[in-house]
Amino acid sequence: MTKFQVTPLTPTIGAVIEGVDLAKALDEEQLHEIRQALLKHQVIFFEDQHLTPTQHRDFAARFGPLHTHPLYPGVPEAPELFILDNHKDNPTDNDSWHTDVTFIETPPMASILYAKLLPPSGGDTIWSNMKAAYEALSPAFRDFLSGLDAVHDFARGFPTRGIVAKGAGEDKHAKAVAEHPPVLHPVVRTHPETGEDGLFVNFGFTERIKGLRRKESDAILNMLFEHIQKPEFLVRWRWKENAIAFWDNRVTQHYAVNDYLPHRRIMNRATVLGDRPYHRSRMPADVKAAAE
Repeated sequence: MTKFQVTPLTPTIGAVIEGVDLAKALDEEQLHEIRQALLKHQVIFFEDQHLTPTQHRDFAARFGPLHTHPLYPGVPEAPELFILDNHKDNPTDNDSWHTDVTFIETPPMASILYAKLLPPSGGDTIWSNMKAAYEALSPAFRDFLSGLDAVHDFARGFPTRGIVAKGAGEDKHAKAVAEHPPVLHPVVRTHPETGEDGLFVNFGFTERIKGLRRKESDAILNMLFEHIQKPEFLVRWRWKENAIAFWDNRVTQHYAVNDYLPHRRIMNRATVLGDRPYHRSRMPADVKAAAE
């Protein structure tokens, strides 16, 4: 079998994979190669892919159960996918740094985004490597953060007056808020596959650090939210139609650049569910037993 060609985009994060047609049924060895590239590079890109919505869904489902978003509209042929359709009458709301869906107890392990329609220019997406961001902190600060938990809140990311909430409608938004109470996650997460540690707080959904006064929590979180934007941690992807980005949501944050209005940008996304986050110092009993 021909091996894929993997070309890193930066020394820290991102790679382009060539020599694979994701519309075709992939065997286990091919899936393993893709997964290993994802673990090594955090976000991988595939260009010139021609997938139907069901093929997109089925490829994503090879990596785990899929999450259905409580607010965004689904793709009719494959409702597990959702549509990001932004234009002058529906501007984007995700032009802030975030990790996807950290407002649930088992946040996604990955997201797979497919470019359907692009503006003439602009609309790039930027990713940041949370392992690199964590390792760039001082050892003393890393130790301090590793013992902390933070509150992640659906209502922070999707406020009542927000664009997505208004588009979904009052009743649907109220139902989603009721079904997604705030959850606790470690500030530093141990990756369940690589065993490496990375920051796991994000501007989009992290509301506060448990056990700290609000001013203390805000100071630390704001410092971390700024820290993860350092250029050395980043890769910026200039989209082409029919390109796919596949990122490890457990160790990245991303930012959709909002510079293309009034032009239109349409993307379809599949979201693969993951495990409950933990830090190695507070490893769940079942995970600890499996590792021994």
